[in-house]
Amino acid sequence: MLNNSDAIDIEKICIIVNVGLGSKLLKKAKNYGISGGTLLLGKGTVNNPILEILCLSDVRKEIVLMIVDRKLGRQVLDKLNEEFKFAKPSHGIAFTTSVCSLIGTRSCKRDNLIEERGVDDNMYHAITVIVDKGNAEYVIDAATKAGAKGGTIINARGSGIHETSKVFSMEIEPEKEIVMILSEKAKTEEIVTSIREQLKIDEPGKGILYVQDVNKTYGLFK
Repeated sequence: MLNNSDAIDIEKICIIVNVGLGSKLLKKAKNYGISGGTLLLGKGTVNNPILEILCLSDVRKEIVLMIVDRKLGRQVLDKLNEEFKFAKPSHGIAFTTSVCSLIGTRSCKRDNLIEERGVDDNMYHAITVIVDKGNAEYVIDAATKAGAKGGTIINARGSGIHETSKVFSMEIEPEKEIVMILSEKAKTEEIVTSIREQLKIDEPGKGILYVQDVNKTYGLFK
């Protein structure tokens, strides 16, 4: 176990960009000193009536996840923001959340739990919802009705006591969808309540929802 004085302040960086930019972004991040990351495919929702009529409201996205030392991560994010222009509409969204324990990487290590110290005074939450495939759109619908501006959907797979079925005596792990929503803190409770009521999240096997504090953001507009 590490002593508190030896522990590194660690954050998770999440960057959501259009398809084709994820690999370029990861390459740039490595050039700036980050050892690596994970690239996921997903889709984002666009609140535009004209695009909805043309069936173009779902936009393919790439999600880049990186676990980094806080100080290095902030420096790299500033450089990536300068190059990829997250502040411009549709150029991407980047945010960081705290990591209290990390095992399995040599680049940065924190194997004891440490309370968060001195996060930025940010006004956002990251809401993550995991539901059965086909329900993500209902999550987005419930969230937007409560004031959210959209979200990002990632395909996944899960297994649990309420989440396996059998076909010809073989257990089948159902496909899942992960919905990521960035919310202003003042709207989080209303958004979460709307999702819980519409998706019946509190019932066994209906899904999982959790909320994280966001430390720093790039590319968000009110």
